[in-house]
Amino acid sequence: MPVKKEDKYQINENKRWFQKWWPEGVPKNVVFEEKTLSDFLDEQVKKYADNNFIWFLETWVTYKEFHDYVERFATALHNLGVKKGDVVALLMGNCIQYLVGYFATVRLGAIATGINPTYKPLEILHQLKLTKARVLITYDASFDEKSKSRIKKNLPYIGDIIEKSNLEIFIYTNLADLAHGLGFKRTLGKMLGMIPKGKVNIPGAHNFMDLLNTEPGAPKVDIDVKTTPATYIMTGGTTGLPKAAVLTHFNCVSNAKQCMYWLGGEKPGIGNMGVLPFFHSFGHTVVMNTTIAFGGWIMLFPTPPPTEELLEHIEELPAPEGLVYAGAEILFKRIADFPHLEKFPRLMGKLKLSVSGAGPLHAPVRDAFEKSTGGRIVEGYGLSEASPVVSAGNLFGESPIGTIGMPFPGTEWGIWPSEDFNAGPICLGNPDNSNFGEDHTGEICCHGPQVMFEYLNQPEETAETIKDYNGKLWLLTGDIGFMNEDGTIEIRDRKKQLIKVAGHSVFPKEVESMLMKNEAVSEAAVAGLPDPAGKVGEITKAWVELRPEYVGKISEDELKEWAKENITHWKAPAIIEFINEVPKSVLGKVQRRILQINDPIYKEKYGEAE
Repeated sequence: MPVKKEDKYQINENKRWFQKWWPEGVPKNVVFEEKTLSDFLDEQVKKYADNNFIWFLETWVTYKEFHDYVERFATALHNLGVKKGDVVALLMGNCIQYLVGYFATVRLGAIATGINPTYKPLEILHQLKLTKARVLITYDASFDEKSKSRIKKNLPYIGDIIEKSNLEIFIYTNLADLAHGLGFKRTLGKMLGMIPKGKVNIPGAHNFMDLLNTEPGAPKVDIDVKTTPATYIMTGGTTGLPKAAVLTHFNCVSNAKQCMYWLGGEKPGIGNMGVLPFFHSFGHTVVMNTTIAFGGWIMLFPTPPPTEELLEHIEELPAPEGLVYAGAEILFKRIADFPHLEKFPRLMGKLKLSVSGAGPLHAPVRDAFEKSTGGRIVEGYGLSEASPVVSAGNLFGESPIGTIGMPFPGTEWGIWPSEDFNAGPICLGNPDNSNFGEDHTGEICCHGPQVMFEYLNQPEETAETIKDYNGKLWLLTGDIGFMNEDGTIEIRDRKKQLIKVAGHSVFPKEVESMLMKNEAVSEAAVAGLPDPAGKVGEITKAWVELRPEYVGKISEDELKEWAKENITHWKAPAIIEFINEVPKSVLGKVQRRILQINDPIYKEKYGEAE
């Protein structure tokens, strides 16, 4: 589904969302330049060469130093035979090497795909095979089956899956390899197993630090920014295991620029909290790439730190321009609920601009966070297929409550009939529209430079998700909602039946598919239920039909333990219940809703189903 090159993404400034809540100083329209991610980085390095770009494990890295790392590593990859179109998998949490690996990869016209380092081997193999990754960059500990620190940190052992993949080149690193400022703490951390380490026994594997000694000299690669993929971001869906959203250089640069404009324009020296993982589209764009667009720096964490430790870093690190913090609501709730904020008097006013995504931001959390920090927080909305950011509330003035704000510069949105896009839009937010309000609910669709190119090797799914209307390509988000008269949108349901566990998106079909890999399971249905403890929003429950020969030979708890070993912890079902038969429609579609609304936990929260 090629992007239409003649589309300049200029929005009619009479649209309803521009009239009431639009932030002062944020342009309604901008020109989206056609440039590669490398051009984007190079331009900012020229302007801010001596400014800090990364803080990680007590180490500062300037733009110039980072750029040198990238050019050296890109040359090393080229010397190893990595070329345009090859896929480089980054199986790591946030660290300097992740950033270097990503930007070195795209400099060659190769494609970066980040893999969650807490994934189980089966999940990792799925992504490696789907993307046909040829190169793997990962921690040394992931190659060591007996690494105690790997086990302690819940990192996968990948030795068993290498032969089943397309991998040819292996590059290993230690989390702290580029943290030259860590000093004695680095050595101490390794001794105590705080920093995972392991022995690499893969023949021909390359040490990341050795490759960084390469003299820079990577060739210039010709890249069509609107069609050449920069990254494959994994995303779920209703039809099975995760798909790969193909984001082009144009997608990535444009969405970073959109975020930069929404947050007030270029801000040299502003900090960005690097808690969100870069393998996720939210962290990839709003932290990694938007920081470059700012000319700012990233306070980088390999995993989300405990709240007290995070507050210590916020208070200690110099941030005269303030900090941007993007994350799920639960991260802001932890700060708002922290019992001893008076221990951090210099926190007040530092967290200037915060955006909560991956689910709704509730008013009590918003109000408590703003009171506790003196900062500003709004709800944002996006999805991986949109690079991912579509909209947010007004960070510089009064903002609508209970909505997902306004679409970013160059982005248009509307409501379409949820079952028939071809019937035409219900509401496009035009001045003469009248189909506003909940009575005109439908599927939320958006158009803009951030809309993905396609799903990798899935033309039918792509055609169902990106559709043409009047010469523009519209992304069907799968979310159901309606437009208010002021042009803002309220979400009412999820067409894709997403489950939100502590801000993480859990796709029922994916969990069902994984459970059915167990030889005892015949059928499975998965749905979300309100968390009885009130801690993570929703919990995942699986209703399982066993194969007849396994009835009485495996318990619910045993299957639950198997799931924990084979599925990432936030995806694994919190509850498993054995049932005689999974209910299905006459067409054979699993009827999750019937099981969900008749569950005691659901009834306790919402009452009896009608």
